[in-house]
Amino acid sequence: MDAVRLIAAGRHALAQSGAAMDIVGEAWQAQALAQGIGGWLAVTGPPELRAEARGLGEAGGRGCGVLDRAAVRGEGSAPGYPPRAAQLTEVSDVRQALLGLQVLLGEVGIALVGVACGTDDEGLYWQCMESIDAADESSDRVRAILRRLAVRERGSASGVA
Repeated sequence: MDAVRLIAAGRHALAQSGAAMDIVGEAWQAQALAQGIGGWLAVTGPPELRAEARGLGEAGGRGCGVLDRAAVRGEGSAPGYPPRAAQLTEVSDVRQALLGLQVLLGEVGIALVGVACGTDDEGLYWQCMESIDAADESSDRVRAILRRLAVRERGSASGVA
């Protein structure tokens, strides 16, 4: 499935999440998607974006590591909670995918602030704080790729390769 559609599905799922654990689960999904998009662009994207894309993939991976999937679902282990990113087959519109991912990561951060402010569970609070930092780092990586993409497009428009 195309990245833009997966991002839209993630934004919808986050908007429908009411329970704290569902929001935390969607934060994990968003980080997995950032990791997947970064990895995809690092391998198949424009050569001048690949280094920055690797950084996004790594940041998304760290963001996934912050969240304990088993705790998110109240299970002893993580099966039955496949990442939406596993459905990623293409990034047909790099700019739209990155802009959408940036919006999703921002929405995740805001939702996690709400969870952190509303919980009495110290472990959940700190997990949210770390996940907010991870979403911010992934968002910074997305911005860096978007800047590099803009430079690339300006060079193409002026006739410089």
